[in-house]
Amino acid sequence: MSKQFLLDGQPVPFEDGQSILEAARKAGHYIPSLCWHKDFPAHGSCKLCIVKAAGRHVSACATPAKEGWEVESNTPEMNGERRGLLQMLFVEGNHFCPSCEKSGNCELQALGYEYEMLTSRFRHFYPDRPVDASHPDVLLDFNRCIFCELCVRASRDVDGKSVFALTGRGINKHLVVNAESGRLADTDFSKDDLAAHICPVGVILHKGPGFAVPIGERTYDTASIRSQKLKEEES
Repeated sequence: MSKQFLLDGQPVPFEDGQSILEAARKAGHYIPSLCWHKDFPAHGSCKLCIVKAAGRHVSACATPAKEGWEVESNTPEMNGERRGLLQMLFVEGNHFCPSCEKSGNCELQALGYEYEMLTSRFRHFYPDRPVDASHPDVLLDFNRCIFCELCVRASRDVDGKSVFALTGRGINKHLVVNAESGRLADTDFSKDDLAAHICPVGVILHKGPGFAVPIGERTYDTASIRSQKLKEEES
C-alpha cells in the first residue's frame, strides 16, 4: 500500500523521495511553479510552489512528501502569497507584455492571469538590461529574466556547453553569457540546444517567427496554465 498525504483535504499517494509538488502533479493536482522542471533537481528560487505543510510554509518542489501530512495549497492564504510573489517578479524586471514576443506563451504572464494579479503593487525597479542580438538565430532579452536558472542547468547538464550563468547578488544579480566578450555569438550556443527552448519567460527568443501566432491561438489563450501543465503530466 502506497503512502499518502492530504492536499487540500484530498489524499495524494507518493513514493519515497518524491517531493510534494511531484506527487501532486502526478496525481492530477496543480501546484504552480516557474523554476521547477521534472528533468532537473529542485531549484526552489521562484517560491511560487509555496504550500503550508504541517503548519509551516515550505517550497513544494524541494520538500519531500511525508506520510500523514496535511498540506494546504489552493487556499486564499496561499494564493494571496503567490500573487504577492508574482507582483515582485514583475517589478524586479522589465516585463512589457503587450510588446513582448512571448506574450500568450509566457508562464509568468499566464500565472499572473491564473492568480488574478490586477496591479503591480510594488515600485518598479526598471533595471538596465541591454538586449543581446549578436547571435544569428537567437536574441537574448535580459529584461524578462526571473533567475530560474533553467537555461543555466540545461546548457550545463544536457547540452554540455555551460553557455549561461548567474552573477552578482541581490538587486545586482543578472544573467550572463560565458564568453570574454559577453556576446552570445561568441559561444557555441545553438538554436537546437535544450537551453534555447526551456525559458519560461521571454529571455531567449528565436529570430524570425516573432508574433507569427495570432492572439486567441497562443498557448495560454486556448487553455489556462493549470490545465496545460496537468495535461503535460499525463503525456
